[in-house]
Amino acid sequence: MTAAASNGAPPPAIELVGINKRFGSVQANRDVSLRVEKGTIHGIIGENGAGKSTLMSIVYGFYEADSGEIRIDGQKVNIRSSAAAIAAGIGMVHQHFMLVESFTVLENVMLGAEGGAMLKEGASKARTELLRLGTEFGLTVDPDARVGDLPVGDQQRVEILKALFRHCSILILDEPTGVLTPQETDQLFRILAALKARGVTVLLITHKLKEVLAITDHVTVMRGGEVVADRRTADTNANELAELMVGRKVRLELEKTPAAIRAVELAVDALSLVDERGVTRLHDISFNLHAGEIVGIAGVSGNGQSELLETLAGIRTPSRGSIRLRDTVISADSPSDPAAMRALGLAHVPEDRHRLGIVTGFPAWESAVLGYQRDPKLGGRFLLNRNAMTGRCEELMQGFDVRPLQPQLGSSKFSGGNQQKLILAREMACQPRVLLVGQPTRGVDIGAIEFIHREIVALRDRGVAILLVSVELDEILALADRVLVMNQGRIVGEIAGKDADERQLGLMMTGSAEQQRAAS
Repeated sequence: MTAAASNGAPPPAIELVGINKRFGSVQANRDVSLRVEKGTIHGIIGENGAGKSTLMSIVYGFYEADSGEIRIDGQKVNIRSSAAAIAAGIGMVHQHFMLVESFTVLENVMLGAEGGAMLKEGASKARTELLRLGTEFGLTVDPDARVGDLPVGDQQRVEILKALFRHCSILILDEPTGVLTPQETDQLFRILAALKARGVTVLLITHKLKEVLAITDHVTVMRGGEVVADRRTADTNANELAELMVGRKVRLELEKTPAAIRAVELAVDALSLVDERGVTRLHDISFNLHAGEIVGIAGVSGNGQSELLETLAGIRTPSRGSIRLRDTVISADSPSDPAAMRALGLAHVPEDRHRLGIVTGFPAWESAVLGYQRDPKLGGRFLLNRNAMTGRCEELMQGFDVRPLQPQLGSSKFSGGNQQKLILAREMACQPRVLLVGQPTRGVDIGAIEFIHREIVALRDRGVAILLVSVELDEILALADRVLVMNQGRIVGEIAGKDADERQLGLMMTGSAEQQRAAS
């Protein structure tokens, strides 16, 4: 009989006892014990590399603990696969989507739960259930839409629907709001509150203290693979949690002086982009970017920000209009490519770090020099100097506190936030004249956010022209000297950073002329 049962209290929904997990020389989890009560929302926070995602991957059967126990409803369970976790009533929404992009929404939701040999009958039942869940929780997505064609926010909805479709009683969400707008985050919180009301237990892994304080009942803090604190959410605050996460006091407010704006570094004139399917993604975009300023681009995900960054970086060719970088003009008749843009002094931190930022199968030392491997200091055009590349990676890791400091470790073995810091270090260390930054702190913890924001401002103060795309309005408001708002591939508004607030930007982001007038 469990202790909980002996004193009359119900057993916890899930309990972890003495969990240990090592990857080679890296101790990811060290004697972790955790108790999550039924029907609660339990936050798990910590720096990148603190062991949060590894711990939850053990619970979900992606990894097997070296030692320790998992108990569900007071009973010890052996979870050696995700199928076993699902059978135990556990669902998980991962930070990086586990979707088949060539499949439809319905096919993704059904995958692994087809409902028997009669696929057509199973699909009919799944469609009915999917529509019911979408209506009930405000997660409506076209069941026949191809997932690869959906914007990031809708792909996140599909992941949540997958877990709900399997009738989970314990739902794990790993950084679920990293790709959501503020409005979508509010909707997610309403979903989580409804699940809690129905007795579902939610474990929320996040680095966003505002979210932890807004939605959770209890919060566990991890640092260095260990649990360092447990708090009732009502009994703590952002400053205490930040200090517990990082092990030192953290400045939650960014201090910066007014921008010293200089000459135009990047001029965009009537830029338009039509994709390979004939869909216009950018409509007559025009703006100037000056040395010594940060221009933020705000907008709901999927409104052309990604296409704009990729066109400016040379990944896509403009259909009409032009880009002038220093004395070079790029257009449909005179296209460029990423290598040529880098040679002109433009660096790019992509929004999707796995698709464009690193090669997950490479060791960190190779990902740390991608795009710069022809630097003479690294061996030049034909013969690469592995020792020099490893040394460069180690320098970047030390400068940006990438953990663990192991250049030989596979890129895929680092947490998402540490992957992001490695990419930022690579691009910011090349002394660019123009820096394009997409979602700089997506999936990054509070201590790293503080550091990254300071580094971006320091780069601005050294005269670099910075174009920043972020779905985090708090980030735009903290960093941008000037804000451009995009909707449906157009710039629909501009406002000085010092005059902007979340309400104004939210109204402008809708693209409604009436709402834009209300914001002005």
